[in-house]
Amino acid sequence: MPWNALDMYNNGLTFFSDIVAAVPDDGWAVASPCEGWSALDVLGHVGDATNIGTRILRGGERDFNPHNPPSSAIDGNAAQWWAATVAEARDALANVTDLDREVDSPAGRRSVRDGLSFPAVDLFLHGWDLAASSCQQVTFPAEAVEYIRGIFAEVPEEVTRRPGVFGPAVDVPAGSDDTAQVIGFAGRDPAWTP
Repeated sequence: MPWNALDMYNNGLTFFSDIVAAVPDDGWAVASPCEGWSALDVLGHVGDATNIGTRILRGGERDFNPHNPPSSAIDGNAAQWWAATVAEARDALANVTDLDREVDSPAGRRSVRDGLSFPAVDLFLHGWDLAASSCQQVTFPAEAVEYIRGIFAEVPEEVTRRPGVFGPAVDVPAGSDDTAQVIGFAGRDPAWTP
C-alpha cells in the first residue's frame, strides 16, 4: 500500500534516527556528499526541515529561517539534540487528523499533505548523505522510492535543478538498485565516499 505524507514523514524519522544513532562521536566533522557541508551540517539542515514539518503539522507559521551554517542549529550533543527534535515531531504527528487542512509553509499556503512532502523526502535523501558520511550502507524502502518519484514527477525540472534543491542528475550504472537511481536523480554520486 502506498505511503501518504504522514507515513513518509513518520517512517523517515525512523530511517534518519537509525542512521544518526550509528554515527560515531568523532564522525560529525566528516565531509558529506553535500558540497561544503559536514555530517553535522546535514544533521542541522534536517533538524531545521523537521522543525518546519513540526510547525506545519501544528498549524503552520510563517517564520522559516534556516540556520547558516546548518550545524549552528545544534545545541549540545548531536544525537541528543536530534532525539529531542524527533520527539517534538512525533508529538505533532500524533495529533494530525486532516491532511487536507491548509497551513503556512515555506512555499506559501498549502495543505498539510503538500507542506509535509519535502521535509519527509529530506529525511530519506539526507539520511543517505549522513549514512555515506559515516560509511553506512542504507537502502530506501520501496514505498519511499515510490513517494519520492511521485513527488518529483510533478515538479518542473527548472524548480528541481536549482541551488538549494538538486544539482544535475548523476548517471548511475545500468542495473543499479532503486536507492542508487533516486540518489543519482537527486544529483549525488551513489559511489561517493568521504
